[in-house]
Amino acid sequence: MKATWNGVTIAESDDTVLVEGNHYFPASSLNRDYVTFSNNHTVCPWKGTASYYSLLVNGELNPEAVWYYPDPKPEAEMVKDRVAFWKGVKVEA
Repeated sequence: MKATWNGVTIAESDDTVLVEGNHYFPASSLNRDYVTFSNNHTVCPWKGTASYYSLLVNGELNPEAVWYYPDPKPEAEMVKDRVAFWKGVKVEA
């Protein structure tokens, strides 16, 4: 699977986990050259507290386009150390 935004590959891996229609990539596959800090957090009732990264590509910012669960609840262990995408990030095989 490959995640792209604004003409660049953000992550690529053949080891993704599909949860609720979202592909969770290994955190190690994330291209950190395009990742910036975000202070945003949300709570999922069964996965726990999500943290976010923003993307900065070719001078364009995509706020909170990447999310991850640093300490997921036990029933969501499959997303630990993984990242997922939204906000226009294209995920495809």
